[in-house]
Amino acid sequence: MIQSVLFFTHFLFYETWTFSLPGSHPRQLLWIRIFLGFLSVSFVAASLLAFRYTNAAVRVFYRVAAVWVGLVSFLFLASVASWTIFGLVRLAGLGLPFHPIVVVLYSAAALAGLYGVFNANCTRITRTTVRLANLPAAWHGRKAALVSDLHLGHVRNGSFLRRIVAKILKEEPDLIFIAGDLFDGTAIDARRAAEPLNKLTAPHGVYFVAGNHEQFRDDSKYLQAIAANGVRVLSNEKVDADGLQIIGVPYLHATMDGHLASVLHRIGIDRNRASILLTHAPDRPEIAEAAGVSLQLSGHTHLGQFIPWSWMAQRIYRQFVYGLSWIGKMQVFTSSGAGTWGPPLRLGSNPEIVVLEFQ
Repeated sequence: MIQSVLFFTHFLFYETWTFSLPGSHPRQLLWIRIFLGFLSVSFVAASLLAFRYTNAAVRVFYRVAAVWVGLVSFLFLASVASWTIFGLVRLAGLGLPFHPIVVVLYSAAALAGLYGVFNANCTRITRTTVRLANLPAAWHGRKAALVSDLHLGHVRNGSFLRRIVAKILKEEPDLIFIAGDLFDGTAIDARRAAEPLNKLTAPHGVYFVAGNHEQFRDDSKYLQAIAANGVRVLSNEKVDADGLQIIGVPYLHATMDGHLASVLHRIGIDRNRASILLTHAPDRPEIAEAAGVSLQLSGHTHLGQFIPWSWMAQRIYRQFVYGLSWIGKMQVFTSSGAGTWGPPLRLGSNPEIVVLEFQ
């Protein structure tokens, strides 16, 4: 299905450009078709290789293909906009030629894509205050850092994680949460990539829950690498952090119908004390609210990462797609994540580390 969409996108790109330049030489058009045909299969081919191999050639191929598939998303929108404007101009009886319209919109698309690549590498600190009922007095004014969706793999690796760790430590949080998708799920030396985590410390602990990318297949190598570097991996359990209840449920258990409810029931949440549920995706917040959770921390959505996928993410996750929101008596904070999946672009969303101050 993905490949079919990519074929159609490249076909529309080709037809739009060649229609705007009538009289092109047939040999020239043949080479353009061959080149675009290669580009149309490059991302799927690179992804298949990335799941099995990790070497310099695969990493370069994957990065180039990933950037291109992001750019072609913008070029697709520019193509649709070009035909729409051209049709309206013709209906209005105006003589505006097609080529200048295409050049302007394709140039805008290319600039948007390049900005998206730049923006994806600029991690921000997002600060917010969370007011929790029954918060232990010791936690008034304390801070927690939330980071998710780093997607270590063929685009980002240990050097990226080192920069994230340094940014978090600079904030001096009392508690640190990693809400899944630390790894991308592609072939990688997980233990080596996770080594910067051994510098990540906080007075009341560093906690991790598995995301969907860790759980594509057997997640043991990822979880062992994380635990070996001093991070507490939570799997359907509750811990006490100076009177604050912290619950961790991995992605697969949190998304299975009925399973999240049974896990939270078995854990036994004290409704008279503030509690935080760390789970990768904001898929079923109504279940956590019914169980008496005070605050749910998640990632996963990337806020769609870039247009047009951001529109789709908002339709799926509604008010839980990003930021702080309420459902009943429970609050949900969804982070847009620090890394990227697939195209290393962000437009309409920013990579972030979230610093929560409790009141």
